Amino acid sequence: MSEQRPHGSCIGLCQFDQPGFCPYCVAAAWLPARAGARLPGPQAGSGGAAQPQPGHRYLGALEELPALGRVLHRLDRVPQGIGWNHAQLADLLPSQPPVQAAVLVGLVPRASGTQVLLTRRTETLRSHAGQVGFPGGRIEAVDGHPAVAALRESNEEIALLPEQTVALGFLDPFITITNYRVLPLVAVIDPDFVAIPSPDEVAEVFEVPLAYLMDMRHLRARPVDWGGNTRSVLEYDWPGQRIWGATAAMLANLHQRLQQA
Repeated sequence: MSEQRPHGSCIGLCQFDQPGFCPYCVAAAWLPARAGARLPGPQAGSGGAAQPQPGHRYLGALEELPALGRVLHRLDRVPQGIGWNHAQLADLLPSQPPVQAAVLVGLVPRASGTQVLLTRRTETLRSHAGQVGFPGGRIEAVDGHPAVAALRESNEEIALLPEQTVALGFLDPFITITNYRVLPLVAVIDPDFVAIPSPDEVAEVFEVPLAYLMDMRHLRARPVDWGGNTRSVLEYDWPGQRIWGATAAMLANLHQRLQQA
C-alpha cells in the first residue's frame, strides 16, 4: 500500500512504498535543494517494477520494464563485490583499491522499440579519447550514492535533467583494466529528451536499438595482446561506431540478467 504526498521534487508527487521510500527521489537527490533527501527504495528487483506516475508516463512505454524489475539489483541494496569479471584481470590490476565509479545505462522507449543511449568521447581527452561509452564517471564523496553520481555525471556530460529519467536498478559491478570499479545504473530516459553534449567531454550522443545489442550474434570476442598474454575483448558490430571493451561487457551483463527474468 502506498501513500501519496505533495512534494517539491521532479514530478511534484512522491509515491511512497511501505518502507517509506520514494522511487523517484533519487532522480533529484543531488540537487542542492534535495541534499537531505532519502535515497531510493525497492521498486526494482522487489517483485515488481516501478509504475508510471504523473510526469513519468513514458515509463509505461518501456516493454522491458517488468523483466528489468525482476532482475536488477535494487537501488537501496547497492551490489557489493569487486566485479563479476575480476578473475579475468586479477593478474593485471594494481594492489591499491579500485576507484569507485558509476555510469548510466539509459533506455529510451520509442515507437520503433527501446533504444540505448551512448556517447562518444572527444579526441582531446587524456583517457579513453574517442571511445564509445555510457555517461558517467567517478563517485565523489558528496554524491552519497552511486545512482546520484551516475545522474550527476549524465547532467554534466549531456545535460540530462532529473525529471527526464527514472532510475530502475543496478547491473553487476564491473572492474576495468584501469582499476575502476563501475556500477552501471539502468534508467529510463524521457524520449523527448534532447542531449546537449559537453564540448570538452562528449563528441557525439547516439542511440542503438536494445534488441540489436541483446542479440548475441552481434557480439564478438576479439583477441588482444595485453600484459604478455592474449585476452578476449568484447565488441559489437554497429555501423559507424566501435562499441567495445567495458561498454560491450556491461551490455552483455544486461543480456545475461534479462535471460534470468
